[in-house]
Amino acid sequence: DEVLGLRMGADDYVKKPFSQRLLVERIRALLRRNEAIATGEVAVTEETKIMERGHLRMDPLRHSVAWKGRDVSLTVTEFMLLQALAQRPGFVKSRDQLMDVAYDDQVYVDDRTIDSHIKRLRKKMRSVDDDFAAIETLYGIGYRYNEE
Repeated sequence: DEVLGLRMGADDYVKKPFSQRLLVERIRALLRRNEAIATGEVAVTEETKIMERGHLRMDPLRHSVAWKGRDVSLTVTEFMLLQALAQRPGFVKSRDQLMDVAYDDQVYVDDRTIDSHIKRLRKKMRSVDDDFAAIETLYGIGYRYNEE
């Protein structure tokens, strides 16, 4: 559970029973990290920098997504899939490659699960833009992100 929680985007995990002092110190450490991010003290890497692709803007540190300036609320899995596709516009990602991005090796999911995530991702993006068509399906191959 601890590994799964951290992989899904949790910052920390506290096991029961826990001391109040430990909890307070973990909260302080999290606040220090957030302050370092806000003041620019954190090193910018490919995983932490803001990505802009056409109308898409993704901020991995804040787990925020905007399409044409409008915020879109995504789950951790949807965020990771969109990020994987948008990192290399025009390149095809197979379902297997996307499953590797979204799931731990110890979790078994059917490749059609990716189709469901992509369907929900498109629906959320279309809720802010009816004409959203940046994620293209290549039948029998996978998916591709196209900058508009």
